[in-house]
Amino acid sequence: MANRMWGGRFGERPDEILEEINASIDFDRALYAQDIAGSKAHVSMLAKQGIIGAEDADKIARGLDTILSEIESGKFKFTRALEDIHTHVEARLAELVGQASGRLHTARSRNDQVATDTKLYVRDAIDRLDAALAGLQRALAEKALLHAATVMPGFTHLQTAQPVTFGHHLLAYVEMLARDRGRLADARKRLNESPLGAAALAGTSFPIDRDLTAKALGFDRPAANSLDAVSDRDFALETLAAAAIAAVHLSRFAEEIVIWASPSFGLVKLSDRFTTGSSIMPQKRNPDAAELVRAKPGRIIGALVQLLVVMKGLPLAYAKDMQEDKEGVFDALSTLALMIAVTEGLVRDLEPDEKRMKAAAGEGYSTATDLADFLVQKLALPFREAHEITGKIVSHAAANEKPLHRLSLADMQGIDKRIPQDALSVLSVARSVASRTSYGGTAPKNVRAAARKWLKRLGQ
Repeated sequence: MANRMWGGRFGERPDEILEEINASIDFDRALYAQDIAGSKAHVSMLAKQGIIGAEDADKIARGLDTILSEIESGKFKFTRALEDIHTHVEARLAELVGQASGRLHTARSRNDQVATDTKLYVRDAIDRLDAALAGLQRALAEKALLHAATVMPGFTHLQTAQPVTFGHHLLAYVEMLARDRGRLADARKRLNESPLGAAALAGTSFPIDRDLTAKALGFDRPAANSLDAVSDRDFALETLAAAAIAAVHLSRFAEEIVIWASPSFGLVKLSDRFTTGSSIMPQKRNPDAAELVRAKPGRIIGALVQLLVVMKGLPLAYAKDMQEDKEGVFDALSTLALMIAVTEGLVRDLEPDEKRMKAAAGEGYSTATDLADFLVQKLALPFREAHEITGKIVSHAAANEKPLHRLSLADMQGIDKRIPQDALSVLSVARSVASRTSYGGTAPKNVRAAARKWLKRLGQ
């Protein structure tokens, strides 16, 4: 019994278990728009090159438009008996336009077809992700501008380190997301070469115009080597790598929200819209949205590792192993899109407890570095000597259970008689953040300028 697309070579149907492992329509139906776009570009080129007749090309193009409409309206019938989206489109095209449909596959293979479809899908996803990341950057920059002078504790090792501003903290993520967008843009630039026309692996003897189809599909140029064109999945790997890094950034922010919103910290508040309750403890307000954003990167990192493992042992050119690229890629990119949307909602929803933030910023002797810097500037001490003196002062304060700003001049001079009266003036958290005026520092004027610069860059 002849079997579908591979024609007369086979006399029997595949075993049912082979059909089960071979079928990809459950997930590659997501490529329908890209598959139809690629087919329309291909058939138009075939007609312009005189490889098929204009009448057949018109029938095929109209048939493809009908199929697109049927899929988008939900009328199209998918079946696992037809293994993939390409077979579905071709089978339905045959029902619509008859024998002319058989001319569509002239001078191409499913190998270059699926590579083209997947590239188009990933490129479209990158464009959507870039727009979503820009929206999240805007939300962060707007809140940063609003809280440019809101003092909060800055941490290293999750220990209070130095006072910063909430706006400065938020802008750190704006910078991270900018790098994420840059990595996605780089991946897009490198993927933007068309595999279409590479055929199975060796090119074709038909007089095709690959520049024409590349241009029609928005590619910069055709891929230069037919073997590489059908076997390349670097574009998927690179995009997954960029997506994984972006997901890690979002996860770090989500973790901070979980910590900040806990009663033990109490630095921010989340509304009912981004929290849930407990089935047994009526007082609970759980930051489930942030926790799920924190968890989701596992799917994206897993997809990257899975595809790396698939590709690591494959000789040129195409192998069916590559079918395993799609589920991971589709899931990872949609997961990242969801994470971005939820994170933007969290950013716009959360409200800092400014009083608690300021109080927490002064805990843990966070202005000790300010005192050490002051001693360097005022007494011309080497920093290491100033550091040691300040350490002794902190130890004295801790032994007496006092914050630094509650120590008297006599307390300090008991450690070192050279300490002048105005040393007391550097110990407030407001003064500390205001003094950090170096480029990229947390001083409120810096934060305002940086936030406004980002909003202008992002089109506000």
